[in-house]
Amino acid sequence: MASNVSVGIAEEFIDERLLNGLMTGSLLHHKDLLDMLEDVNVRYLRQKTLLHVGVRLGKADWVEELLARGADTDLKDDSQLNAVSSAEEMVRRFPEELDRSLILKLVTLVHRRDQAMMHRLEPSSSRSNDHITPVARNNQDIESLKSSVDALRQEMKSLMCQLISSLEELKTQVCGRDTLLRCLEEAVTSTVEDVTSIKFELGGEAAISPAQLDPVTARQECVDAMLRKTTYVYGNGVNKMRRVYERMYDEDDCTACIIKYLSGDDRVKVMVDCDLWNIGRMKKKVVQLDGTQRDGSDFCSFCDFESDTVYLDACGSETYVCADLAWALSQLSLKLVFGNEGRPYSKGDVEREREWMRAVKEAEERRKRGWVYWWISDALNQTTELARVCHLAAAVPRIIAYEGSNKGRDYLQKCHPLLLSVYSNHVMPTLLAKARR
Repeated sequence: MASNVSVGIAEEFIDERLLNGLMTGSLLHHKDLLDMLEDVNVRYLRQKTLLHVGVRLGKADWVEELLARGADTDLKDDSQLNAVSSAEEMVRRFPEELDRSLILKLVTLVHRRDQAMMHRLEPSSSRSNDHITPVARNNQDIESLKSSVDALRQEMKSLMCQLISSLEELKTQVCGRDTLLRCLEEAVTSTVEDVTSIKFELGGEAAISPAQLDPVTARQECVDAMLRKTTYVYGNGVNKMRRVYERMYDEDDCTACIIKYLSGDDRVKVMVDCDLWNIGRMKKKVVQLDGTQRDGSDFCSFCDFESDTVYLDACGSETYVCADLAWALSQLSLKLVFGNEGRPYSKGDVEREREWMRAVKEAEERRKRGWVYWWISDALNQTTELARVCHLAAAVPRIIAYEGSNKGRDYLQKCHPLLLSVYSNHVMPTLLAKARR
């Protein structure tokens, strides 16, 4: 299959979905793209290779796979850093992250192996055993090289076993489910809906329509409303977007309440590119909440607060598209429902503000102790309080949309219980209470 893919196409994959997957997703979802590369050492911006990016992001599974596919540890980027020196820098910057140390060991071992192989293949003029025949000398070199490679392979295997053991232990820790919290969330949601229903009956709002009493019809109305707000700038993705909206509605109460609220707001607009792995053709320049300006080709989705518009690439798998859309729509819902520039609480709500600051602190402490989701880390890396708290809140539905309701909630409950609690007990009921459908 690789022989049918030109270097140009391979670079296109790298610049778009493969690099995005390396930054945000699991290796298992992208092995097919790696298989299509002719050259695993292909370079992109600043002369970096995939191995450079994997090392910088601390993705041990990606680094191991790239090394197994022959990634060159000696290639240097524009900063004159190869994989080893880059890994050493990351260990210095993040000494508490175990994956960083493991990556350094892996690239160092492979680098030593490659250097040993090159050294043994070079002719030597200082040998003292010139009387040995060339065949015998080659046999000695081969046996010695095999012995060195076997020793390095065993050391790498041992390191990977340690990593697998650590990952399994982490998986075991996060597999528990807090049933009581889920029941509390359902009770709060039910109470809000009951109060809203009573307000309708008392004439405080418009009368409830028959569609609102029918869950199936209500779901269909919400999805149809979102489709009417969606414009396909490139390509035709009506059927796919219908499935994505339905998936968000059905997946979890967290993502459903976003659809329920936004479907009734006439200000909402969704612009979609169905043929490209980013939003660069629709929005070439984006300004983030912290004021930084980026290229649209760096984003798979983006929420423009000035125009109440969400930009989305719908070219990838439905899982990725759903997660990217949940992230952007969540930010828009926060801006519209709370009217506080995207913060997940209203102006003057000191109690909620304190809760969210504690949730940010909880996430920062979690990152210091070990691995956190890329989307959580990205939120914490924002340079302003507004951007940090908005991105952190939007990470909740994004993680749930990507991992699924059970796995996503299990992770959040185990690693970020305050974040999940404040989102579930305040943001979701507020969206439902103000939903028109």
